[in-house]
Amino acid sequence: MSVRGFWASLSTLALAAVAALGVAGPAAAADSAAAGGYVALGDSYSSGVGAGDYLPDSGDCRRSTNAYPQLWAAANSPASFAFVACSGATTSSVASGQLGALNASTSLVSVTAGGNDVGFADVMQDCVLQSEAVCVNSVNAAISRMNGTLPGSLDSLYAGIRAGAPGAQVVVLGYPRFYQLSGSCVAGLTETERAAINDASDVLNGVLAKRAADAGFTFSSVVDEFTGHELCSGDPWLHSVTVPVYNSYHPKAAGQSGGYLPAFRSAL
Repeated sequence: MSVRGFWASLSTLALAAVAALGVAGPAAAADSAAAGGYVALGDSYSSGVGAGDYLPDSGDCRRSTNAYPQLWAAANSPASFAFVACSGATTSSVASGQLGALNASTSLVSVTAGGNDVGFADVMQDCVLQSEAVCVNSVNAAISRMNGTLPGSLDSLYAGIRAGAPGAQVVVLGYPRFYQLSGSCVAGLTETERAAINDASDVLNGVLAKRAADAGFTFSSVVDEFTGHELCSGDPWLHSVTVPVYNSYHPKAAGQSGGYLPAFRSAL
């Protein structure tokens, strides 16, 4: 995602250069992406777990009509749309079970993957049910996996995506920070636990950004979009522990439309 705050004079020159060279602006970029097929890969953050209104034929994958891929496709009418993201997916299950949706005409791919590889659900269970020390140890073990085995798993997945869709723009989306520190929560996890979980999200996003860049893909963070809408904020776009339990720690419909969708659009 671009950094704002450029000097006005430089912005003017840049806009002039864009106009002179005929570089596509946001609308043209979206039109270009929609000209071919769009394939939405990934885990529950792409399938839309937590956002409700699940497609009847998606079963336990829980693909939501409120998920960012569905929202983008509805607004942009790509030539074809394959929504194959699935709850619980890892890098290896995306590679083995979802890449068949790609082909030579695919022009746009989105993907979230990596959280399940490092045991995200187990970490949150430890933090909710166990002591602060157990929580922090669990977070640190996940960070070790992020820095150890995850990069190779991502490289393998990204190579498979490129092989399946050689001409596509591929957008790798990250994960939000979960907690607003010193926020409105008066119970639940300690501030130490919340800070550790946020730090782990930052590490994970850093790994995703690096591997995506090395693969020639575009990484788009969602941290800015979710800032002010974390758990313990006045307007959270994430579920805390809830029923049904699979919605816990996943974006609500507002997190998909207000967080992931703008982050996806900004990458195009």
